[in-house]
Formats: sequence, structure tokens, C-alpha cells
Amino acid sequence: MRYVASKDQKEFIKQLKEVYKAATEDEALINLERLEERWESKYRLAVKSWRNNWDNLATYFKYPPEIRKIIYTTNAVEALHRQFRKVTKSRSPFPDNDALKKMLFLAYRDLSKK
Repeated sequence: MRYVASKDQKEFIKQLKEVYKAATEDEALINLERLEERWESKYRLAVKSWRNNWDNLATYFKYPPEIRKIIYTTNAVEALHRQFRKVTKSRSPFPDNDALKKMLFLAYRDLSKK
């Protein structure tokens, strides 16, 4: 998104979501072509990066929709990192790496129950 002007980001993102939320890879390619038609003249680098990396990005469509949502939604990862910061910040310096690893493991174990 760093290549897209802020005034166009909302519309660009809306159309980009149609690419990665497509049900199949073929549908995603059609949506990518539409994205290219609409934005390539204005934001060539943003569109070009999707086209150049399509072989790697298309791997995403081999997963079922439930897994795809986890992949493109980072909320779970962010929540885990937030919890790790919370536990490590409130403790004094750890005597060694093993103590830190144990603290993170215990925090993870508590979170995995939720």
C-alpha cells in the first residue's frame, strides 16, 4: 500500500480484497486482471508486485477457506504478541534465556486454553 496514494487506498483495498477473498484461483486471477485494468496506469508497482509474485501467492488457494481467513487475518498473531509483551514487561530482567522461554511457554499455554 506504500505505492498507493492515501486518497485511493480505500478503493484499491476494496478491489484487492476481491483478489485474495476469491473462492478459487481462477476467480482470483480474473479479479487480479480487473485490478490491473483499473490501477496499473496509476500504481504500476503495486499491481506489478502481485503479478510478479503470483506463483507464490497462488499457494494460498490450496487451503480451505477457514485456513485462508486465518492466514490473511493477523489478529490472532497480534493478540499473542500483545500477551507476550504484557508478561515480559511486568517482570524484572530474566536471569537467563531459559527463564524467558519458560515464561513465554506458560503464557502461551494459558492463551491456548482460550
